Amino acid sequence: MDDRQPDPGERGAGSFLPPGELSGGATIPDTFGTAGRGPRLLSGGGPRATAISTVSTLVVLGAGVAIFLLAPGSKEVRHTFFNPHYMWQSLIGNPRQGYYSVGEALWLNIRMFLAAEVLILALALIIALIRQSTAPVLFPLRLLSTVYVDFFRGVPLILVIFAIGFGVPALSLGFVSGQSAAIYGVAALVLSYSAYVSEVYRAGLNSVHRSQVAAARSLGLSQRTALRHVILPQAVRTIIPPLLNDFISLQKDTALVGILGAVEANKAAEIFSDTVFNYSSYTVAAIFFLLLTIPLARFTDHLIERDRRRRLAGATQ
Repeated sequence: MDDRQPDPGERGAGSFLPPGELSGGATIPDTFGTAGRGPRLLSGGGPRATAISTVSTLVVLGAGVAIFLLAPGSKEVRHTFFNPHYMWQSLIGNPRQGYYSVGEALWLNIRMFLAAEVLILALALIIALIRQSTAPVLFPLRLLSTVYVDFFRGVPLILVIFAIGFGVPALSLGFVSGQSAAIYGVAALVLSYSAYVSEVYRAGLNSVHRSQVAAARSLGLSQRTALRHVILPQAVRTIIPPLLNDFISLQKDTALVGILGAVEANKAAEIFSDTVFNYSSYTVAAIFFLLLTIPLARFTDHLIERDRRRRLAGATQ
């Protein structure tokens, strides 16, 4: 019998090590900033690492600005895309001069985004539930939903917008064919994005272990009740980050509706540039879209990080 006392650094084969720790107390270098509880963008090294990252960032940004300013065509590019006078004029607009305010036109992008988001969440969930069903009577619907997803994931969004925006009015169906360009644009966005979001829903539904369903059924819950109170809540919690990523893309893609004639931010910028022959209005539109999408992107990162910490905490308990 070995009377040697076990080394404090030794662990059994079945024991778990804290994240980033090796046997004997050694730690794994945090190359990608996955340890700690701070933001992933800045954490992982203390004051020295922060100073190094700050200096390197300033050097890279300074080099980029220097290359831009010293380029032979820098003056022309700055006048064409970053002219303060034209940026202000495109921001406030002047209908008497033949162009609209990019800032006011952005409100149409926001309204289209909000309307499309609600409809996409509902339609995509229905499609996902149909594809997940196993009832023989629903086979035709499962087949149609599969064809729908394959079709709209394969056809470029801009072609869907063209088909809906110009095809539906040409059908002369009365009320259906008499809607505004923004309505047809939202319909095209819903049809296209629902195909993608339905697959996100399916991934979330499949991530819920079958034991959860079995436990719910053993308690006497019906299939529908188990889906509503057990499966969907867990699935939704898992798919929120990828859903938010899809909606970031959706916010940007509302700009494509301008090809139908709806005066949204991108279309207003186009009208301004065609009027004064300067592209600074596009810079203004780009800034507005960044102001809309960056906070949502950071919120998505926050949710992903919170979910990662929650999973790590559960794995080490």
